Amino acid sequence: MPAVITAAPDIDPRLNAAQRAAVEHGDAPLLVIAGPGAGKTGTLAARAARLVRDGADPQRLLMLTFSRRAAREMAQRVSRLLHQALGLPAATPAPGLPWAGTFHAVGARLLRELAPALGLSPRFTILDRSDAEDLLAWQRQQLGLAAQRQRFPLKGTCLAIYSRCVNTALPLAQVLADQFPWCAPWQDELNALFAAYARAKQDQAVLDYDDLLLCWAEALAEPTVARALAARFSHVLVDEYQDTNRVQAQILHRLKPDGRGLTVVGDDAQAIYGFRGAEVENILQFPRLFDPAARVLTLAQNYRSPPALLAASNAVMAAASKRHAKTMWSDLASGARPQIVTLADEAAQAVWVADEVLRQREAGLALRRQAVLFRTARHSALLELELTRRRIPFVKFGGLQFMASSHVKDLLSLLRWTQNPRHALAGYRCALLVPGVGPASARRLVDALQSQDDARRALQALRPRTAAAADWTAFGDLFERLHGPAPNWPDAFDAALAWYRPQLERLHADAAIRWADLQQLQQVARGYPSRDRFVAELTLDPPQASSDEPGPPHRDEDYLILSTIHSAKGQEWSAVHVLNVVDGCMPADLAVGSTREIDEERRLLYVAMTRAQRQLHLLVPQRFHVSAQPRRGDRHLYAPRSRFITPEVEAACACVTPPVESAPATPEWLQDAPADLGVRLQDRLQARWR
Repeated sequence: MPAVITAAPDIDPRLNAAQRAAVEHGDAPLLVIAGPGAGKTGTLAARAARLVRDGADPQRLLMLTFSRRAAREMAQRVSRLLHQALGLPAATPAPGLPWAGTFHAVGARLLRELAPALGLSPRFTILDRSDAEDLLAWQRQQLGLAAQRQRFPLKGTCLAIYSRCVNTALPLAQVLADQFPWCAPWQDELNALFAAYARAKQDQAVLDYDDLLLCWAEALAEPTVARALAARFSHVLVDEYQDTNRVQAQILHRLKPDGRGLTVVGDDAQAIYGFRGAEVENILQFPRLFDPAARVLTLAQNYRSPPALLAASNAVMAAASKRHAKTMWSDLASGARPQIVTLADEAAQAVWVADEVLRQREAGLALRRQAVLFRTARHSALLELELTRRRIPFVKFGGLQFMASSHVKDLLSLLRWTQNPRHALAGYRCALLVPGVGPASARRLVDALQSQDDARRALQALRPRTAAAADWTAFGDLFERLHGPAPNWPDAFDAALAWYRPQLERLHADAAIRWADLQQLQQVARGYPSRDRFVAELTLDPPQASSDEPGPPHRDEDYLILSTIHSAKGQEWSAVHVLNVVDGCMPADLAVGSTREIDEERRLLYVAMTRAQRQLHLLVPQRFHVSAQPRRGDRHLYAPRSRFITPEVEAACACVTPPVESAPATPEWLQDAPADLGVRLQDRLQARWR
């Protein structure tokens, strides 16, 4: 029988009764259903702190999250709570959590340790998404699939299919039938392509994102490895469990087959990443995985939103076909009811939002405390034009990824290739950086490195007898310095940066801007204990922006937030405006094939609504103009209000229909003009540019 654990009010006196029950729970498997704004992060951190305070070894506590930021925040909260609970002096640091990280980052660390036993090279490197696509493209070319007379899937689609198969643990035929039906005739060719891709990764000692989970799960299928890792981690705590895929759930179950020491926290109502392979059934079925069943605790008190807003959100989820039943409540002062705003069309929607955010700003609510959310990035196009026309500054979440920037990829390729010379893509990219070296010479280097183990000899054998000889020698010297058994870190980064700087200035007209990125990266590198950790974690959880082909610098003191709903998860704003709450957009017209897909779209609206702290507007444009057609009159489609706005949801909201400004009347002296006069005039004006 587990020891009885007494209440621990000194861990965090702000905990409510449900939170405290989760913190004080023993070692049996535990599922915490935590609704939006319910203090999930604080509860999980308090549980970890209580475990350490009561004797758990921090080295044997594994905390898994879905972002590096979340892992860092969790570790910091645990440290603060422990510092207070243990009564430590201000100068004495509290115990840390060395095994707090994302699934992929922890998997990379464990696989590095287990590499010899698993048949992996200890020097394996990790492909980012674009490199994985390029490696697939190489195999696609070599198999002759690019020369097909019929349309064969491009490299990005091929990688998406491959990743879907791995993360959902479904056979290729089913993934093609369900998600990529137009690719189904190519099933045999895709199977051959994926087999060639797997062989190429083995030959080059590289792993892609999905391998980090797949290899971890397969290692745990071996009883010896499973027992060793289960003993290594006495407690496993998982955040955002509703976002796990089947492989991640398999890893957890193999780590803790009886559930002892396993705590998962999440909210099935916020499971919105099915398109990435996340499986909502993981959290719905979790209690029944163990015998006796896991304990389920619900955190239903919301600290973010007023009761009126929660009433509408609860009504949306009440119609879901499967869920852990909960009713979110709040004791905050009652606020304004959410509004369902019906508008004539998308243009009127854009004008209304611009008017409203300015009105709110004049009432004292800063633009950055307001957000406009939408189902997909293209839904904000007309709004962006209207905001630009009216000089309302905004920031849109999404865009160029840091790891896609050419200068960052160059530097990281240097680090990857000097660690693992068999990494063909990285070696090819590095060779092309040497002045005077072209694609043919770079490819010879890659081929030579694949055919022999001695990378130094391959570099010497390919030394060009041209003006590039001196640069090639410097390139070889850099390799010698960075390829040693354990090059000093971060000195290795500094050496790579010093070699790359003249190449940066030679290759890019905006080198000064890009150099600032690399200097910032240099500071980040100093926070990591080794090259392995730095490259792996930056690859798996990169920053979201860079200076590669930047727009004008943003100098305004305030700005409106535009964001897809997926990117907004975990955020909150005082006022939220949700665009296009109509069938065809929410739910999306491609997501109406099954109850499962409809339920995920319902959860997407729920997530959008629960980002609001005080005010919420659901916008319903009635018409969508057909922009793909030539401008010949008023071609449009009517869109019904979203099916998710049920009578119960409508009853919890205020319905608003702003007055429509009437169009100016045609002058009497033009009453007899042809009906298509305007169209013909516009055509003549445009004809001169055709």
